[in-house]
Amino acid sequence: MTRVLVVEDEPQLVRALEMNLKARKYEVDTAPNGGTALRLAGARPPDAVLLDLGLPDMDGIDVIRELRGSFRAPILVVSARSTSDEKVQALDAGADDFVTKPFSMEELMARLRAAIRSKETVARYDGPALVETADFTVDLLAKKIRRAGRDLRLTPTEWHLLEILIRERGRLVSQRQLLQEVWGPGHVTRTNYLRVYMAQLRRKLETDSAHPRHLITLAGMGYRFEI
Repeated sequence: MTRVLVVEDEPQLVRALEMNLKARKYEVDTAPNGGTALRLAGARPPDAVLLDLGLPDMDGIDVIRELRGSFRAPILVVSARSTSDEKVQALDAGADDFVTKPFSMEELMARLRAAIRSKETVARYDGPALVETADFTVDLLAKKIRRAGRDLRLTPTEWHLLEILIRERGRLVSQRQLLQEVWGPGHVTRTNYLRVYMAQLRRKLETDSAHPRHLITLAGMGYRFEI
């Protein structure tokens, strides 16, 4: 079973998260502060972490950095902090996603599933971790992209799409496969999702997004990544 570590000091929210996670067949460990979270993670390594930033003993950003020193499990920040600077700080420290309180439980569970699927995608990939094109470089392990000497920021969904396409580079990846792996089996007909996110990736990665060299569309079929 997939083990989720919940790091949160609000007892009512902990109970709600624990109930919803267990109903979806996750194993759950809970920690009311950062020190307990780090000890639990060392004793029972999690497959994913839901982390509040406002902890009583240490800042959640420091917890992210400590976890990232030893674990590759996806970390989803669940916090009342909502400024762009705080989100950027959390993502730069190693978080995979940021959910602002108050939140929809269904959305949080969907983002958790997506983060876990993204981790599994990378785990199955046995190619080089560093992928270089003429226009940009992708470090799959560090989850970093550099283009024109600068780091680019991708959303978790953009990262997941790109990871799948890189894993299958040179080969067609069907629309159905992408939708199922990134959004889940209940969304395999939502081709508009792909159009939106692929357009965003092209704007960030391609020199000319209207005439892409790397993120190729095969109309009505799917997409292909080319170096």
